[in-house]
Amino acid sequence: MAKTGYDGAARLARLADALDGPREGLPGLFCLTDPERTPDLKALAHALPDGVGLILRLFGRDELHAQAADLVTIRHDKGGLCLIAAEPELAAEIGADGVHWPERWLTGAHIRRSHGLVSTSAHSPSALRRAKGLADLAFVSTVFASRSPSATRPMGAFRLAALARPHSMPVYALGGVNTRTIKRLNHLGISGVGAVGALSGSMRV
Repeated sequence: MAKTGYDGAARLARLADALDGPREGLPGLFCLTDPERTPDLKALAHALPDGVGLILRLFGRDELHAQAADLVTIRHDKGGLCLIAAEPELAAEIGADGVHWPERWLTGAHIRRSHGLVSTSAHSPSALRRAKGLADLAFVSTVFASRSPSATRPMGAFRLAALARPHSMPVYALGGVNTRTIKRLNHLGISGVGAVGALSGSMRV
């Protein structure tokens, strides 16, 4: 029998939780939303396995803002964290667990406006070094080949490990992560993974 989308997401979560990098109570797997690949955010929030973190990227869209409080509640009811991208006031207002800052917006001024956890994206060694002093965890991309429009040339697991090694903060792999590619991250000190496309199928249960 073929695995359902939920089965695949649950397996990815288990594999992510088994990675051996520092995590300090954080989930091994985060889902990052995307307007094209995850259009039904409530269905996604309900369908993700228990404990999986959710990063809501709302892109200023009013119809998504209207759902944000419900999405936080759904994930909290399932034992997961929920961060809001680049909107610290909204995150505080609706009881989200923190804020995700894209690399270009990771500044001390923005961090001082943030409450709770701070995550960020990093696309270079210098960005990861800067993140260490400002964020609690970083998503480094692009690790594996990805169909994402923003994907760059994949660095591979060993390059990611070399970037992560000097840092004590949790480093998460982003880009092309699925139940097959995540196995390449075993025993490399990677804390977890972020995914979009690999989890959008979790809505098909």
